[in-house]
Amino acid sequence: MRSCGYASNNWIEQRLSTPVAIVERDGTTPDLPDVNPLLRRVYGNRSIESADHLDRSLGKLASPTDLRQIDTAARRIIEALRHRENLLIIGDFDADGATSVALAVSLLEAFGAKNVGYLVPNRFEFGYGLSPEIVEVALAEEPKVIVTVDNGVSSLAGVALANSHGIDVIITDHHLPGSELPDAHAIVNPNVPGCPFPSKVIAGVGVIYYVLSRVRAGLRECDWFAEQQIDEPNMADWLDLVALGTVADVVPLDQNNRVLVHQGLLRIRKGRCRPGIKALCEIARRDLFNLQASDLGFALGPRLNAAGRLDDMRLGIKCLLAEDVTEARRLATALDELNKARRELEQDMVADAELIVRNHAIAVGDRYGITVYDPSWHQGVIGIVAGRLREKIHRPVVAFAEAGPHAPGELKGSARSLSELHIRDVFDAVASRYPGLLEKFGGHAMAAGLSIKRIHYARFAKAFDQEVRNRLPASALSPRIETDGELDASDLTLETAALLDDAGPWGQGFPEPQFHGVFDLISQRVVGEHHLKLVLRYEGRLLDGIAFRQPPLGDVGRVKVVYRLQSNDYTGTPTLQLLVEHMQALA
Repeated sequence: MRSCGYASNNWIEQRLSTPVAIVERDGTTPDLPDVNPLLRRVYGNRSIESADHLDRSLGKLASPTDLRQIDTAARRIIEALRHRENLLIIGDFDADGATSVALAVSLLEAFGAKNVGYLVPNRFEFGYGLSPEIVEVALAEEPKVIVTVDNGVSSLAGVALANSHGIDVIITDHHLPGSELPDAHAIVNPNVPGCPFPSKVIAGVGVIYYVLSRVRAGLRECDWFAEQQIDEPNMADWLDLVALGTVADVVPLDQNNRVLVHQGLLRIRKGRCRPGIKALCEIARRDLFNLQASDLGFALGPRLNAAGRLDDMRLGIKCLLAEDVTEARRLATALDELNKARRELEQDMVADAELIVRNHAIAVGDRYGITVYDPSWHQGVIGIVAGRLREKIHRPVVAFAEAGPHAPGELKGSARSLSELHIRDVFDAVASRYPGLLEKFGGHAMAAGLSIKRIHYARFAKAFDQEVRNRLPASALSPRIETDGELDASDLTLETAALLDDAGPWGQGFPEPQFHGVFDLISQRVVGEHHLKLVLRYEGRLLDGIAFRQPPLGDVGRVKVVYRLQSNDYTGTPTLQLLVEHMQALA
């Protein structure tokens, strides 16, 4: 099955989606007398109540002492440093995992560690997390301490095997735990029961950053840096990695995460970042000195993730650990090539998924939870497929692929949900109702993963649909786009675009401001095969626009548009451009 182009897109929109409702966010008016009125509206729509909630200084970070068992973890790492014990970092194969590994390895080495290594499971051979199989591989490194980053909270068997070999395991993670926790030396995860840390949505890279900040404090107290005659590292110098991993993992940007991302971006824009991040900006054609959070999420993050999706995440970690720009550029180029291959594969698989939905249109129309599977699909891309399909049909989607030779007869699934539905809780409920149906599962509210036997696919599809139906109101299946209202013509300026950019960082849970309005559609032309270059008119003024992955509307005169303001520097002279997120014809 291969692409049907726009016809397939239109068919899915017509058969499976009701017209998109464009609604203005219902916010409050915060007490911010010194803030621009437009920004006051935007902040009120995001539940900002006072200037204190907008403080992005490092002093607003939550205290590390609120993380349960952080001091137990820090003491064991300090002991390993003092006794020159082998430390092994076990990571995950996504951008959060890669930045976490790079941060842990480089910061421990800056602390004076002489015996620190890392290992990232190849997803196609070992699957996710600290599995018994990856512990067996780790034994060759003879570690005394294993530190997991961005994984481990569900690794009961792996931790047990490590314990049997006399290895202390420190888990640093942010994923939701199951009913039983591993018997680890320490578990640092804000989502374990009894942990008072206020930012439950911190990324894995943020958790290891906090842990190593306590390690540094402990080393300072015992005069370690003076004894070793090394400079005490400045923790802020690692915030570039924290910012990249946090945005790329699409965790909600609560105030704590906004502080971490903002401070990391400030340093990147000043050129105070790793050569690998500089090289990724170059290859993605992003201006380092004007980098936005969206660039981390849509340009740098995907290139890192491509390594873990199609090949081996060690390539991404090596890029982040590279000490000179020449080596970093070589590795960033390789990551870029992988990302191009990933995009081509994604296009084919998304087209396949659309055809699967098309061929089962009658059944799908009555279903709340959608499952799709093709034996030819690449398991590294199924998460993207699930996300793209969810956008089109506005239902929770699980996409499956063959798990691979390490798990014959098994399917690996990746799920993407709607904001109204906690997808991991759905899997938990299915697992409880149908014991043995799910081999394993884990994840977050909006994205999760699971494994099932291939012979159980049809049974799971039915059970998943029923559980989603039990939890999701029918109204949630009607697509809607929330905006910050309409803008006056006087606000359609580069100055407003800059004002909004500077007010971020924007991202998941703290969405970038977008607005709606009715425009005259003067012209539209296809560029780059799937995008539209637009000329729009508003109150007599002509405005440029760009709409990605949008088919032409045909011969229409008036359109309702949802858009964001951005500066277009393509010609060398900045001009205002409307980044069109949605466009519908008006009679």
